[in-house]
Amino acid sequence: MVEGLVQRLRSMMGSAHERVVQNGGKLSVIKPKRLDEWRKQLAECAEARGGEVSARTRAAELALTYLGLDDTGRHAFLRLISMEFGPAPDRIATAHETYQSSLGTDGQWDAEAGLRAALRSARIRILTQFNAIPQGVKFLVDLRADLLRYLEKDAELAPLDRELESRLAAWFDVGFLELERITWNSPAVLLEKLIEYEAVHEIRSWTDLKNRLDSDRRLYAFFHPRMPMEPLIFVEVALTDTLASSVQALLDEHAPVFDARRADTAIFYSISNTQPGLRGVSFGNFLLKRVIDDLRRDFPKLRHFATLSPLPGFASWAKKNPQEMAADGLELNPEQLAEGEWSKNTATARKINGALTKLAARYLILAKKGRGEVLQPLDPVARFHLGNGARLERINPLGDASAKGLQQSFGVMVNYLYDLDDLEENVESFASNGIVATSAAVRRQARQA
Repeated sequence: MVEGLVQRLRSMMGSAHERVVQNGGKLSVIKPKRLDEWRKQLAECAEARGGEVSARTRAAELALTYLGLDDTGRHAFLRLISMEFGPAPDRIATAHETYQSSLGTDGQWDAEAGLRAALRSARIRILTQFNAIPQGVKFLVDLRADLLRYLEKDAELAPLDRELESRLAAWFDVGFLELERITWNSPAVLLEKLIEYEAVHEIRSWTDLKNRLDSDRRLYAFFHPRMPMEPLIFVEVALTDTLASSVQALLDEHAPVFDARRADTAIFYSISNTQPGLRGVSFGNFLLKRVIDDLRRDFPKLRHFATLSPLPGFASWAKKNPQEMAADGLELNPEQLAEGEWSKNTATARKINGALTKLAARYLILAKKGRGEVLQPLDPVARFHLGNGARLERINPLGDASAKGLQQSFGVMVNYLYDLDDLEENVESFASNGIVATSAAVRRQARQA
Protein backbone atom coordinates (compact mmCIF):
# COMPACT_ATOMS: atom_id res chain seq x y z
CA MET A 1 0.00 0.00 0.00
CA VAL A 2 2.76 2.43 0.96
CA GLU A 3 4.68 1.76 -2.28
CA GLY A 4 1.55 2.44 -4.31
CA LEU A 5 1.00 5.75 -2.54
CA VAL A 6 4.62 6.67 -3.09
CA GLN A 7 4.36 6.02 -6.84
CA ARG A 8 1.20 8.10 -7.09
CA LEU A 9 2.84 10.87 -5.08
CA ARG A 10 5.88 10.94 -7.36
CA SER A 11 3.66 10.93 -10.43
CA MET A 12 1.52 13.83 -9.20
CA MET A 13 4.46 15.96 -8.11
CA GLY A 14 6.14 15.77 -11.50
CA SER A 15 8.83 18.36 -12.06
CA ALA A 16 6.91 21.63 -11.83
CA HIS A 17 7.35 24.16 -9.02
CA GLU A 18 3.63 24.59 -8.54
CA ARG A 19 1.17 22.02 -9.83
CA VAL A 20 -2.27 23.54 -9.30
CA VAL A 21 -5.26 21.58 -10.57
CA GLN A 22 -7.90 24.06 -11.74
CA ASN A 23 -10.89 21.70 -12.15
CA GLY A 24 -11.58 22.78 -15.71
CA GLY A 25 -10.73 26.38 -14.93
CA LYS A 26 -13.26 26.80 -12.10
CA LEU A 27 -12.09 27.16 -8.52
CA SER A 28 -13.91 25.01 -6.01
CA VAL A 29 -16.04 25.96 -3.02
CA ILE A 30 -14.88 24.08 0.09
CA LYS A 31 -17.79 22.48 1.92
CA PRO A 32 -17.77 22.17 5.75
CA LYS A 33 -17.94 18.37 5.50
CA ARG A 34 -14.72 18.31 3.52
CA LEU A 35 -13.01 20.60 6.02
CA ASP A 36 -14.07 18.22 8.79
CA GLU A 37 -12.49 15.31 6.89
CA TRP A 38 -9.23 17.20 6.52
CA ARG A 39 -9.33 18.26 10.17
CA LYS A 40 -9.68 14.63 11.27
CA GLN A 41 -6.89 13.44 8.95
CA LEU A 42 -4.55 16.19 10.10
CA ALA A 43 -5.24 15.45 13.77
CA GLU A 44 -4.44 11.76 13.22
CA CYS A 45 -1.27 12.73 11.36
CA ALA A 46 -0.16 15.05 14.18
CA GLU A 47 -0.75 12.32 16.77
CA ALA A 48 1.12 9.69 14.68
CA ARG A 49 -1.39 7.01 15.54
CA GLY A 50 -0.68 3.37 14.67
CA GLY A 51 3.12 3.44 14.49
CA GLU A 52 5.65 4.47 11.84
CA VAL A 53 4.18 2.68 8.80
CA SER A 54 0.65 3.95 9.48
CA ALA A 55 1.95 7.48 10.07
CA ARG A 56 3.90 7.39 6.81
CA THR A 57 0.87 6.10 4.90
CA ARG A 58 -1.37 8.75 6.43
CA ALA A 59 1.07 11.54 5.57
CA ALA A 60 1.36 10.28 1.96
CA GLU A 61 -2.45 10.23 1.66
CA LEU A 62 -2.63 13.81 2.94
CA ALA A 63 0.06 14.88 0.46
CA LEU A 64 -1.92 13.27 -2.37
CA THR A 65 -5.05 15.06 -1.18
CA TYR A 66 -3.21 18.40 -1.20
CA LEU A 67 -1.70 17.88 -4.65
CA GLY A 68 -5.14 17.15 -6.09
CA LEU A 69 -6.63 20.43 -4.86
CA ASP A 70 -7.08 23.62 -6.85
CA ASP A 71 -5.86 26.97 -5.54
CA THR A 72 -8.90 27.59 -3.33
CA GLY A 73 -8.61 24.11 -1.83
CA ARG A 74 -4.91 24.44 -1.12
CA HIS A 75 -5.43 27.81 0.51
CA ALA A 76 -8.19 26.38 2.76
CA PHE A 77 -6.05 23.34 3.60
CA LEU A 78 -3.12 25.52 4.70
CA ARG A 79 -5.39 27.87 6.68
CA LEU A 80 -6.69 24.87 8.59
CA ILE A 81 -3.18 23.82 9.60
CA SER A 82 -2.16 27.38 10.48
CA MET A 83 -5.24 28.32 12.49
CA GLU A 84 -6.19 25.09 14.27
CA PHE A 85 -2.98 23.16 14.90
CA GLY A 86 -0.94 25.58 16.96
CA PRO A 87 0.29 24.87 20.52
CA ALA A 88 -2.34 24.61 23.28
CA PRO A 89 -2.32 27.84 25.36
CA ASP A 90 -3.48 26.12 28.57
CA ARG A 91 -0.76 23.49 28.25
CA ILE A 92 1.87 26.21 27.76
CA ALA A 93 0.59 28.13 30.79
CA THR A 94 0.73 25.02 33.00
CA ALA A 95 4.21 24.07 31.78
CA HIS A 96 5.47 27.62 32.27
CA GLU A 97 4.09 27.74 35.82
CA THR A 98 5.77 24.40 36.59
CA TYR A 99 9.05 25.65 35.18
CA GLN A 100 8.96 28.89 37.18
CA SER A 101 8.21 27.05 40.42
CA SER A 102 10.99 24.52 39.84
CA LEU A 103 13.82 27.01 39.22
CA GLY A 104 16.83 26.14 41.34
CA THR A 105 15.49 22.67 42.21
CA ASP A 106 16.35 19.19 40.97
CA GLY A 107 13.26 19.25 38.77
CA GLN A 108 14.26 22.36 36.81
CA TRP A 109 15.61 20.55 33.76
CA ASP A 110 12.62 18.22 33.51
CA ALA A 111 10.34 21.25 33.75
CA GLU A 112 12.34 22.97 31.02
CA ALA A 113 11.91 19.94 28.77
CA GLY A 114 8.19 19.96 29.54
CA LEU A 115 7.93 23.62 28.56
CA ARG A 116 9.70 22.97 25.25
CA ALA A 117 7.32 20.08 24.56
CA ALA A 118 4.30 22.28 25.30
CA LEU A 119 5.55 24.92 22.86
CA ARG A 120 5.95 22.35 20.08
CA SER A 121 2.84 22.79 17.98
CA ALA A 122 0.83 20.17 16.13
CA ARG A 123 1.82 22.06 12.98
CA ILE A 124 5.43 21.02 13.53
CA ARG A 125 4.44 17.39 13.99
CA ILE A 126 2.43 17.44 10.75
CA LEU A 127 5.32 19.00 8.81
CA THR A 128 7.71 16.41 10.24
CA GLN A 129 5.41 13.60 9.09
CA PHE A 130 5.39 15.05 5.57
CA ASN A 131 9.18 15.28 5.65
CA ALA A 132 9.43 11.55 6.38
CA ILE A 133 7.68 10.36 3.22
CA PRO A 134 9.54 9.80 -0.09
CA GLN A 135 9.59 13.08 -2.02
CA GLY A 136 8.53 14.70 1.26
CA VAL A 137 11.26 17.35 1.28
CA LYS A 138 10.40 18.51 -2.23
CA PHE A 139 6.70 18.36 -1.35
CA LEU A 140 7.27 20.75 1.58
CA VAL A 141 9.42 23.11 -0.51
CA ASP A 142 6.67 23.34 -3.13
CA LEU A 143 4.00 23.64 -0.44
CA ARG A 144 5.80 26.67 0.96
CA ALA A 145 5.91 28.21 -2.53
CA ASP A 146 2.10 28.02 -2.48
CA LEU A 147 2.02 29.33 1.07
CA LEU A 148 4.08 32.40 0.20
CA ARG A 149 1.67 33.29 -2.61
CA TYR A 150 -1.36 33.07 -0.32
CA LEU A 151 0.45 34.87 2.51
CA GLU A 152 0.52 38.09 0.47
CA LYS A 153 -3.23 38.49 1.06
CA ASP A 154 -3.79 36.29 4.11
CA ALA A 155 -1.73 37.26 7.18
CA GLU A 156 -3.25 34.44 9.25
CA LEU A 157 -1.00 32.00 7.39
CA ALA A 158 2.05 33.62 9.01
CA PRO A 159 2.32 31.16 11.96
CA LEU A 160 2.52 28.20 9.58
CA ASP A 161 5.01 30.03 7.35
CA ARG A 162 7.30 30.87 10.28
CA GLU A 163 7.37 27.28 11.47
CA LEU A 164 7.85 25.85 7.99
CA GLU A 165 10.65 28.32 7.19
CA SER A 166 12.34 27.38 10.47
CA ARG A 167 12.08 23.67 9.65
CA LEU A 168 13.40 24.17 6.11
CA ALA A 169 16.30 26.27 7.40
CA ALA A 170 17.30 23.36 9.66
CA TRP A 171 16.80 20.69 7.00
CA PHE A 172 18.69 22.74 4.40
CA ASP A 173 21.59 23.73 6.64
CA VAL A 174 24.66 24.19 4.45
CA GLY A 175 26.34 21.31 6.28
CA PHE A 176 23.83 18.94 4.67
CA LEU A 177 24.23 20.30 1.15
CA GLU A 178 26.47 18.82 -1.53
CA LEU A 179 28.39 20.95 -4.03
CA GLU A 180 28.53 19.41 -7.50
CA ARG A 181 29.97 20.55 -10.79
CA ILE A 182 27.50 20.14 -13.67
CA THR A 183 28.96 19.33 -17.08
CA TRP A 184 27.65 18.57 -20.57
CA ASN A 185 27.85 14.88 -19.59
CA SER A 186 25.49 15.31 -16.62
CA PRO A 187 22.07 13.59 -16.88
CA ALA A 188 19.76 15.16 -19.45
CA VAL A 189 17.02 15.67 -16.86
CA LEU A 190 19.43 17.81 -14.83
CA LEU A 191 20.48 19.85 -17.86
CA GLU A 192 16.81 20.49 -18.63
CA LYS A 193 16.40 21.82 -15.09
CA LEU A 194 19.18 24.36 -15.73
CA ILE A 195 17.35 25.67 -18.78
CA GLU A 196 14.11 25.87 -16.78
CA TYR A 197 15.58 27.50 -13.68
CA GLU A 198 18.07 30.02 -15.15
CA ALA A 199 16.78 33.31 -13.77
CA VAL A 200 19.41 35.89 -14.78
CA HIS A 201 20.34 35.29 -18.42
CA GLU A 202 17.90 33.06 -20.29
CA ILE A 203 19.36 29.89 -21.81
CA ARG A 204 18.03 30.16 -25.35
CA SER A 205 18.99 26.76 -26.75
CA TRP A 206 20.97 23.57 -26.16
CA THR A 207 23.83 25.21 -28.08
CA ASP A 208 23.73 28.12 -25.63
CA LEU A 209 23.83 25.69 -22.70
CA LYS A 210 26.71 23.74 -24.21
CA ASN A 211 28.66 27.00 -24.58
CA ARG A 212 28.13 27.70 -20.85
CA LEU A 213 29.52 24.26 -20.02
CA ASP A 214 32.59 24.42 -22.29
CA SER A 215 36.19 23.96 -21.12
CA ASP A 216 36.61 27.65 -20.24
CA ARG A 217 33.45 27.61 -18.12
CA ARG A 218 32.32 26.04 -14.87
CA LEU A 219 28.84 25.54 -13.46
CA TYR A 220 28.35 24.51 -9.83
CA ALA A 221 25.19 23.77 -7.88
CA PHE A 222 24.14 22.92 -4.34
CA PHE A 223 22.02 19.79 -3.90
CA HIS A 224 20.15 18.31 -0.95
CA PRO A 225 20.54 14.52 -0.51
CA ARG A 226 16.75 14.15 -0.51
CA MET A 227 16.41 16.14 -3.77
CA PRO A 228 19.25 14.68 -5.87
CA MET A 229 18.05 15.96 -9.25
CA GLU A 230 16.88 19.38 -8.04
CA PRO A 231 19.61 22.05 -7.95
CA LEU A 232 18.82 24.49 -5.13
CA ILE A 233 21.05 27.27 -6.41
CA PHE A 234 23.65 27.32 -9.16
CA VAL A 235 26.40 29.66 -10.31
CA GLU A 236 27.86 30.02 -13.79
CA VAL A 237 31.56 30.91 -14.05
CA ALA A 238 33.72 32.12 -16.95
CA LEU A 239 37.49 31.63 -16.78
CA THR A 240 39.26 34.63 -18.36
CA ASP A 241 42.30 36.87 -18.17
CA THR A 242 40.36 40.12 -17.75
CA LEU A 243 37.59 41.71 -15.69
CA ALA A 244 34.62 41.09 -17.98
CA SER A 245 32.42 44.10 -18.78
CA SER A 246 29.82 42.67 -21.19
CA VAL A 247 27.60 39.66 -20.67
CA GLN A 248 26.90 39.52 -24.41
CA ALA A 249 30.60 38.85 -24.97
CA LEU A 250 30.58 36.11 -22.34
CA LEU A 251 27.52 34.44 -23.86
CA ASP A 252 28.68 34.69 -27.48
CA GLU A 253 28.37 31.14 -28.81
CA HIS A 254 30.73 31.92 -31.71
CA ALA A 255 33.57 33.36 -29.63
CA PRO A 256 36.73 31.23 -29.51
CA VAL A 257 37.14 29.03 -26.45
CA PHE A 258 39.64 30.57 -24.04
CA ASP A 259 42.55 28.41 -22.83
CA ALA A 260 41.54 27.90 -19.19
CA ARG A 261 45.17 27.12 -18.27
CA ARG A 262 45.98 30.81 -18.90
CA ALA A 263 43.13 32.11 -16.76
CA ASP A 264 43.90 34.38 -13.82
CA THR A 265 40.31 35.62 -13.33
CA ALA A 266 37.05 33.83 -12.53
CA ILE A 267 33.87 35.75 -13.40
CA PHE A 268 30.62 34.73 -11.70
CA TYR A 269 28.10 35.93 -14.26
CA SER A 270 24.87 34.25 -13.17
CA ILE A 271 23.55 33.02 -9.82
CA SER A 272 20.07 31.47 -9.83
CA ASN A 273 17.97 30.38 -6.88
CA THR A 274 15.68 27.65 -8.15
CA GLN A 275 13.18 26.91 -5.37
CA PRO A 276 10.69 29.70 -4.50
CA GLY A 277 9.71 27.75 -1.39
CA LEU A 278 13.18 28.25 0.09
CA ARG A 279 12.90 32.03 0.19
CA GLY A 280 14.57 33.25 3.38
CA VAL A 281 16.79 30.15 3.61
CA SER A 282 20.22 31.52 2.72
CA PHE A 283 23.07 29.47 1.32
CA GLY A 284 24.26 31.57 -1.63
CA ASN A 285 27.22 33.00 0.27
CA PHE A 286 28.43 29.52 1.18
CA LEU A 287 28.09 28.47 -2.46
CA LEU A 288 30.48 31.19 -3.66
CA LYS A 289 33.05 30.42 -0.98
CA ARG A 290 32.95 26.71 -1.78
CA VAL A 291 33.22 27.41 -5.51
CA ILE A 292 36.21 29.70 -5.01
CA ASP A 293 37.97 26.97 -3.03
CA ASP A 294 37.22 24.44 -5.77
CA LEU A 295 38.46 26.75 -8.53
CA ARG A 296 41.67 27.60 -6.69
CA ARG A 297 42.40 23.91 -6.33
CA ASP A 298 41.85 23.21 -10.05
CA PHE A 299 43.43 26.43 -11.37
CA PRO A 300 46.32 27.58 -9.12
CA LYS A 301 46.99 30.61 -11.37
CA LEU A 302 43.64 32.21 -10.50
CA ARG A 303 44.18 35.48 -8.63
CA HIS A 304 40.97 37.43 -9.13
CA PHE A 305 37.39 36.44 -8.33
CA ALA A 306 34.68 38.83 -9.46
CA THR A 307 31.10 39.00 -10.66
CA LEU A 308 29.42 40.53 -13.66
CA SER A 309 26.13 41.31 -11.96
CA PRO A 310 22.78 42.81 -12.94
CA LEU A 311 21.39 45.92 -11.30
CA PRO A 312 17.72 44.90 -11.01
CA GLY A 313 16.44 47.87 -9.03
CA PHE A 314 18.22 50.65 -10.90
CA ALA A 315 15.62 51.63 -13.53
CA SER A 316 12.79 51.52 -10.99
CA TRP A 317 14.73 53.78 -8.60
CA ALA A 318 15.60 56.21 -11.40
CA LYS A 319 11.94 56.54 -12.40
CA LYS A 320 11.04 57.42 -8.80
CA ASN A 321 13.89 59.94 -8.49
CA PRO A 322 13.82 62.21 -11.57
CA GLN A 323 15.85 64.83 -9.70
CA GLU A 324 18.78 62.39 -9.58
CA MET A 325 18.57 61.86 -13.34
CA ALA A 326 18.46 65.61 -13.93
CA ALA A 327 21.59 66.07 -11.81
CA ASP A 328 23.57 64.06 -14.34
CA GLY A 329 22.13 65.87 -17.35
CA LEU A 330 20.31 62.87 -18.74
CA GLU A 331 18.23 64.21 -21.63
CA LEU A 332 16.21 61.01 -22.16
CA ASN A 333 13.38 59.89 -19.90
CA PRO A 334 13.37 56.38 -18.34
CA GLU A 335 11.07 54.98 -21.02
CA GLN A 336 13.42 56.13 -23.78
CA LEU A 337 16.44 54.77 -21.91
CA ALA A 338 14.71 51.39 -21.51
CA GLU A 339 13.87 51.21 -25.21
CA GLY A 340 17.60 51.40 -26.00
CA GLU A 341 17.46 53.14 -29.38
CA TRP A 342 20.09 55.61 -28.10
CA SER A 343 22.65 52.82 -27.76
CA LYS A 344 22.88 52.44 -31.56
CA ASN A 345 24.48 55.87 -32.02
CA THR A 346 28.11 55.92 -30.87
CA ALA A 347 28.28 59.60 -29.87
CA THR A 348 24.92 59.54 -28.10
CA ALA A 349 25.75 56.30 -26.31
CA ARG A 350 29.09 57.70 -25.08
CA LYS A 351 27.38 60.73 -23.55
CA ILE A 352 24.50 58.82 -21.97
CA ASN A 353 26.72 56.02 -20.67
CA GLY A 354 28.87 58.57 -18.85
CA ALA A 355 25.80 59.99 -17.12
CA LEU A 356 24.37 56.53 -16.35
CA THR A 357 27.68 55.47 -14.78
CA LYS A 358 27.58 58.38 -12.33
CA LEU A 359 23.90 57.82 -11.60
CA ALA A 360 24.48 54.10 -10.96
CA ALA A 361 27.40 54.87 -8.64
CA ARG A 362 25.20 57.09 -6.48
CA TYR A 363 22.39 54.54 -6.55
CA LEU A 364 24.69 51.79 -5.28
CA ILE A 365 26.40 53.87 -2.61
CA LEU A 366 23.62 56.19 -1.40
CA ALA A 367 20.24 54.52 -2.07
CA LYS A 368 19.48 52.59 1.13
CA LYS A 369 16.66 50.70 2.80
CA GLY A 370 15.85 49.43 6.29
CA ARG A 371 15.27 50.82 9.73
CA GLY A 372 17.57 51.75 12.56
CA GLU A 373 21.13 52.98 12.43
CA VAL A 374 22.54 50.44 9.94
CA LEU A 375 20.89 50.80 6.53
CA GLN A 376 21.65 48.53 3.59
CA PRO A 377 21.80 49.15 -0.18
CA LEU A 378 18.45 49.27 -1.90
CA ASP A 379 19.60 46.96 -4.68
CA PRO A 380 19.14 43.26 -3.73
CA VAL A 381 22.12 41.97 -5.73
CA ALA A 382 24.35 44.63 -4.16
CA ARG A 383 23.14 43.62 -0.68
CA PHE A 384 24.02 40.00 -1.40
CA HIS A 385 27.57 40.54 -2.67
CA LEU A 386 28.51 43.39 -0.32
CA GLY A 387 27.14 41.36 2.58
CA ASN A 388 29.47 38.54 1.55
CA GLY A 389 32.51 40.83 1.69
CA ALA A 390 32.85 41.82 -1.96
CA ARG A 391 33.97 45.26 -3.10
CA LEU A 392 32.02 47.43 -5.54
CA GLU A 393 34.74 47.49 -8.19
CA ARG A 394 33.47 48.80 -11.51
CA ILE A 395 30.30 49.99 -13.26
CA ASN A 396 29.81 48.80 -16.83
CA PRO A 397 27.42 50.80 -19.04
CA LEU A 398 25.74 48.63 -21.69
CA GLY A 399 27.09 45.56 -19.94
CA ASP A 400 23.75 43.94 -20.77
CA ALA A 401 22.21 45.34 -23.95
CA SER A 402 19.42 42.75 -24.04
CA ALA A 403 15.78 43.86 -23.78
CA LYS A 404 15.69 42.61 -20.19
CA GLY A 405 18.92 44.41 -19.29
CA LEU A 406 17.70 47.69 -20.75
CA GLN A 407 14.35 47.42 -18.97
CA GLN A 408 15.76 46.74 -15.50
CA SER A 409 18.95 48.81 -15.52
CA PHE A 410 19.24 50.72 -18.83
CA GLY A 411 21.90 48.14 -19.72
CA VAL A 412 24.19 48.85 -16.72
CA MET A 413 26.01 45.97 -15.04
CA VAL A 414 28.43 45.86 -12.10
CA ASN A 415 31.64 44.06 -11.18
CA TYR A 416 31.86 43.07 -7.50
CA LEU A 417 35.38 41.92 -6.61
CA TYR A 418 35.99 39.22 -4.02
CA ASP A 419 39.44 40.12 -2.66
CA LEU A 420 40.17 37.15 -0.39
CA ASP A 421 42.43 39.22 1.89
CA ASP A 422 39.69 41.77 2.61
CA LEU A 423 36.54 39.64 2.85
CA GLU A 424 36.29 39.39 6.65
CA GLU A 425 36.98 43.09 7.23
CA ASN A 426 34.43 44.07 4.56
CA VAL A 427 31.77 41.77 6.02
CA GLU A 428 32.27 43.25 9.49
CA SER A 429 32.20 46.88 8.28
CA PHE A 430 29.09 46.27 6.19
CA ALA A 431 27.21 44.42 8.93
CA SER A 432 28.16 46.78 11.76
CA ASN A 433 28.11 50.17 10.05
CA GLY A 434 26.60 49.68 6.59
CA ILE A 435 29.90 50.67 4.96
CA VAL A 436 30.02 49.81 1.25
CA ALA A 437 33.51 48.70 0.22
CA THR A 438 34.11 50.67 -2.98
CA SER A 439 36.95 51.16 -5.46
CA ALA A 440 38.41 54.63 -5.86
CA ALA A 441 37.04 54.87 -9.41
CA VAL A 442 33.45 54.27 -8.35
CA ARG A 443 33.79 56.73 -5.46
CA ARG A 444 34.93 59.41 -7.92
CA GLN A 445 32.01 58.68 -10.22
CA ALA A 446 29.57 59.04 -7.35
CA ARG A 447 30.99 62.49 -6.52
CA GLN A 448 30.96 63.86 -10.08
CA ALA A 449 27.32 64.92 -10.18
